[in-house]
Amino acid sequence: MYFLGFDIGSSSVKASLIDGVSGKLIAADTSPQNEMKIDAPRPGWAEQDPALWWDNVKAATASVLAAAQKQGIQVDIKAIGIAYQMHGLVLVDKDQKVLRPSIIWCDSRAGEIGGKAFAAIGEKKCLEHLLNSPGNFTASKLKWVQENEPGIYNRIHKFMLPGDYIAMKMSGSIQSTVEGLSESILWDFKQENVADLLLKHYTISSSLLPEIVDTFSVQSELSAAAAKELGLKAGTKITYRAGDQPNNAFSLNVLNPGELATTAGTSGVIYGVTDKSLYDEQSRVNPFVHVNHKKENPRYGVLLCVNGTGIVNSWMKQFLSISGPISYEGMNALAAKAPAGSEGLLFFPFGNGAERIFRDKNIEASVTNFQFNTHSASHMLRAAQEGIVFALNYGLDIMKPMGVNPKVIRAGEANMFLSPIFRETFASLTGATIELYNTDGSQGAARGAGVGFGYYKNFSEAFRNLKIVKTIEPDKKSAAVYKECYDKWLSELNKKISN
Repeated sequence: MYFLGFDIGSSSVKASLIDGVSGKLIAADTSPQNEMKIDAPRPGWAEQDPALWWDNVKAATASVLAAAQKQGIQVDIKAIGIAYQMHGLVLVDKDQKVLRPSIIWCDSRAGEIGGKAFAAIGEKKCLEHLLNSPGNFTASKLKWVQENEPGIYNRIHKFMLPGDYIAMKMSGSIQSTVEGLSESILWDFKQENVADLLLKHYTISSSLLPEIVDTFSVQSELSAAAAKELGLKAGTKITYRAGDQPNNAFSLNVLNPGELATTAGTSGVIYGVTDKSLYDEQSRVNPFVHVNHKKENPRYGVLLCVNGTGIVNSWMKQFLSISGPISYEGMNALAAKAPAGSEGLLFFPFGNGAERIFRDKNIEASVTNFQFNTHSASHMLRAAQEGIVFALNYGLDIMKPMGVNPKVIRAGEANMFLSPIFRETFASLTGATIELYNTDGSQGAARGAGVGFGYYKNFSEAFRNLKIVKTIEPDKKSAAVYKECYDKWLSELNKKISN
């Protein structure tokens, strides 16, 4: 009894194979080994060809199956789970052919459209019904296509999210979930239904919506054609799908009010679960339907996102590699040579498009207080990691009035959390204990598949093999240093926001 999970990111696709009986990871792989290309035809735009995701799903699947075979395991995969980059827009015609490159999560072209809708519908009405401004989310991106590419818009049969596209490629069925609708800002939390008020304002027909299925359920089956491409059995069930951040929280067993998850891949996110449909008056952090939401037992995820985290580290790696190859481990060692606070060097990691925490304003990346005779590459690397933590802490302060008060924050031992400086700065500045676990998004998707298939009777059973691998406690001495640095960083940030 095996379950296969995918995490469809903007950098790569990861696949994990889980033994349902023991709950143990059998094999995992990532494709490609280097980051997938993101096209930027214009400043602030970000697009990817969905075929790129499918090609890497196939490559990752082949690698995982080969690894299992080397272990002498006869794999009988019962179900598939899919996690995916949120807020992307995929458009297909009646033959399920993609009409244009996907406008992905960090594309900021639709921010103005969403802002106008927020004002026209009424901010209070939007927040009461959508818990968000329409902002730069999927619905606004679709409206952008309607206004700017009418020839393409008129050929649309369905629009969907990136994970829905992968499920379509696997099964031929075009489906989404309530959680998916909410991340598109097309869920009315007050009416517990599709957000007709936004569809009407944008003059978008509800006929373009995918079929809605439950997050944990037998949603569709692997077609014969897709099974041949993937090397799997036709008829294999697809039983779970969720956006990457709700899924990351799920993978860490963060399902109940007061629990928090975080991740720092390409973007950085803090995600807190609540049972109350609250919102930020300025819509700087975003509530969505959580994976285990039920009308009679509501669960919402409050999401803070900083677009530039791992992508900052990736850029730094490319920049430093000009003088010779350097690994992320080498970068962390080099950063450790600089003192906490980076001798006054302040880094603002906002170079990956418009930021929701600034109401979709793009303030761009920058450094402050840089001195040629004081600061080295070590200082720059450390300041970059500290700046990412400062940005996350800034967002966390926005979340606190919504009842998100961190005492313990869970994360997978991956990405930026592999850096001792990053995780220690994070714990000391926020005052929260950081728990790192032996899991990731693709493993969470595999466990979600087991729940949706009905093999696991409850969530506790699905996570019986989840283990803490490292705990980082706040350091009071370091906290004082970082608080002083953060206050200086915040003062400079406020100047940038007001310009």
